[in-house]
Amino acid sequence: MNPATPFPIGTPGKPWGTAEKAEWRSRQVVRRSYQQEVVEPIKKLRDHFDVLQYGQLDYAPDQFPLYAVRSRDWDDTLPTALVTGGVHGYETSGVQGALQFLRQHAADYAGRYNLLIAPCISPWGYERIQRWNADAVDPNRSFHADSPAQESAALMQLVAPLDGQVLVHIDLHETTDSDESEFRPALAARDGVPYEPDGIPDGFYLVGDSENPQPAFQQAVIAEVAKVTHIAPADGNGQIIGSPVVAPGVINYTVKRSGLCAGVTNATFTTTTEVYPDSPRATPQQCNDAQVAAVRAALDYALAQG
Repeated sequence: MNPATPFPIGTPGKPWGTAEKAEWRSRQVVRRSYQQEVVEPIKKLRDHFDVLQYGQLDYAPDQFPLYAVRSRDWDDTLPTALVTGGVHGYETSGVQGALQFLRQHAADYAGRYNLLIAPCISPWGYERIQRWNADAVDPNRSFHADSPAQESAALMQLVAPLDGQVLVHIDLHETTDSDESEFRPALAARDGVPYEPDGIPDGFYLVGDSENPQPAFQQAVIAEVAKVTHIAPADGNGQIIGSPVVAPGVINYTVKRSGLCAGVTNATFTTTTEVYPDSPRATPQQCNDAQVAAVRAALDYALAQG
C-alpha cells in the first residue's frame, strides 16, 4: 500500500468506531475451510491422542469450535509442553506446522512430556486469511485479564489449570509481505495514527521474552531451524522489525506486558517463531518444516536441561 493513499475505511487521524469496524468486517471473505484443513486433520489424531474442545467462537452467523490435542497418558510427574499455532489466522505454517508435528513427531515425546497443542487459535481469521478476529481485535495483543478477544480468553482458560507445570511454550507465527501491504496500514487506520512503513525481514527469526530471554535456548532453536531454512539477517540498523537483534535471528519483546500468546504461562522456556513464507528461497513445505524443527529443538533443549 502506498503510504500516501488513505486507507479505504475510516477518516485519517480518527480511530475507528462501530461503523468502521462493521465495514471492515463486511469486506472479509472466506477463502479456505477451517473444517477441512484443520478440524478434519485433528479428528484423525484421535486414535493416538486425546482431542478436546476447549471453547467455541460465536461470530454470528458463524460458530467455530476450538480444539486442542493432548497426550493420552497424561502424567503429572512429567513436564508439560505447550505448542500454539494460528493465533494470527493468516499465518498458515503456524497451523499446518503444529499439525505436522502432531502427525510426525509428537509420539516421540511419549513418557517424556505431557503435550498440549492448540493448532488453530483463530479459526475465523484462518478462513479469511486475516490477522485480526471478527471484532477487528488482534488476539496476539489480548492475552491478559478481561481479554477483548474470545480466542485469547478461551486459551487462557484452557491453560490456567496448568499454572506452574508448563516447562516450555513455543508459539508458531509468520511475518509476511502482507504485514506491510495490508495489516500495518489497517492497524494505523483503526487506531487513528499515521502509517509508518517498515521492512519485512527475509528469513526465519525468533521473538524471546525480554524479561526471561533464555539466550542459549533461543540459539539452540535457531541452530536447528537453520538446517531447514535461512535465518533473517539484521537490517542496516541492527534490527528486525524495529527491535534490536540480540543474537543471530533473535529479538526480544516484553511478552507478558504486550499481551502476547507466548506469555500465557509462566514457562521457563518460551519463544515465538516467525517464518517468512513469501521468500523466493522458501517453499510452503519448508515453512512447515521450519516450524516443526523449531518445536522439536525447543522440546529437546528444555528436556536436556534436566
